[in-house]
Amino acid sequence: MEPPDDTGSGDDVSAAIGIEAAMVALQAKNAALRFENAALIGRLTELERRLGLNSSNSGKPPSSDGLKKPLRVSSLRAPSGKKSGGQKGHPGETLRRVEKPDATIDHYPETCAACGEPLTAAMATDHVARRVFDLPEPRPLIVTEHRAYGCCCAACGLRTRGAFPEGVTAPLQYGKRISAFVLYLLHYQLLRLLLYWKQRAKGGRSVLTSLTKGLPY
Repeated sequence: MEPPDDTGSGDDVSAAIGIEAAMVALQAKNAALRFENAALIGRLTELERRLGLNSSNSGKPPSSDGLKKPLRVSSLRAPSGKKSGGQKGHPGETLRRVEKPDATIDHYPETCAACGEPLTAAMATDHVARRVFDLPEPRPLIVTEHRAYGCCCAACGLRTRGAFPEGVTAPLQYGKRISAFVLYLLHYQLLRLLLYWKQRAKGGRSVLTSLTKGLPY
């Protein structure tokens, strides 16, 4: 009896191994292509986002918009058909006259507009008033002297001196209110920059040096 022929079965095994290896290679290549595709999609999304940026939706200056400036939306409200401004019957908000002004200044004409003769206050027949609302003139600083007295005890003879209030530490100094006001001007009204340039222009020190000592200019 002749031995069985194993040639066919060996070729089938080799073919199966080759197919499996090809499938593994294709799967690896497919995974690499998917990764590369995801990276390209992310890059494309970022480029589209950058192209859509302008001065209205980012921190870019208006000069970077070029000829593609976005349209400005004047108002998001729907048109009502009414004219702009205050409507009829709307209570207006304006300065209101007070019963008694704080100061009154009289202005009399010096000479007659027709013949040039001198005029006096006794010749006045009527007047037209106009009122000006303004801030009061700044008042000078209020100087408060604190005196700490020393008292001698009648029982033991020890002299005890009174204590100064908290914050009163120098013979001459500014108070809390003016210090707070100057700090407000420095931080919120940018007075620090004005002082800096005035010092550079004059080449000297500011009158507020004692108040601003320790603050960077």
